[in-house]
Amino acid sequence: MHEDLIRDWMAQDPMRMRALHLARELDLPDWCLAAGFVRNLVWDKLHGFDIPTPLDDIDLVYFDPLHAHREHDRRIEQKLAEADPSLPWSVRNQARMHERNGDAPYQSTLDAMSYWVEQETAVGVRLDDNGWIEVVSAFGLDGLFSRRITPNRRKRNSATEFSARLARKNWLWRWPDLSVDVQAS
Repeated sequence: MHEDLIRDWMAQDPMRMRALHLARELDLPDWCLAAGFVRNLVWDKLHGFDIPTPLDDIDLVYFDPLHAHREHDRRIEQKLAEADPSLPWSVRNQARMHERNGDAPYQSTLDAMSYWVEQETAVGVRLDDNGWIEVVSAFGLDGLFSRRITPNRRKRNSATEFSARLARKNWLWRWPDLSVDVQAS
């Protein structure tokens, strides 16, 4: 049911569908548009917002061990910016992000997402070749639809990083029905 709602909401959002189509055209391995791209949409809808919360960036994540260098991501960002300069792209190959994050090497995009600071951020969408919106999530969708923000206990220093992100992102001010679930693991 939650996946169907996300699919419906995505399909009704022209900017998000444009971004999904542009990302699919790149034919990247194990890709999705993730984090705020999905999370913000869900929280906006659950809060009854008529105007979507602007995205700081569109997180395109993928997993390609053969091109695990930042310059490759920059070239993809440039290509996307040329295709649609109005979209704020942020491209990250998850095959290299373990180094920045101090984790063991990730095995896939979903594995990398399972180390993200909040559980509700570890959700993404992608289009298959037939235009079907596939929803991927490292922790399921219940927390996201329950209006929770849950620290990821798998993440090292999760309490410190989680508190800093919570303050910096202003989520509780922007979406006042959210609650912080520090008891969950």
